[in-house]
Amino acid sequence: MTGLLVFAVVLAVLLWAFARFGSWVKRKGIGGGIMGPIDEVWRPSADRSRRETAIHEQRVLPPRPGDDSPQ
Repeated sequence: MTGLLVFAVVLAVLLWAFARFGSWVKRKGIGGGIMGPIDEVWRPSADRSRRETAIHEQRVLPPRPGDDSPQ
């Protein structure tokens, strides 16, 4: 019985750690390099969307100092 309890606690801690790591990666925005190839295989539309977003971010210029006009 003790072995089963230890196994359940260790499994719960590992799942909690993976969930925290996943939320940290998502918050920092660094998951694309890790999950990119997996997304490309399983969801090709996600890869196209990520590429389009990257192109759009490169095209958007930051506002110039002193430019107060709304965009």
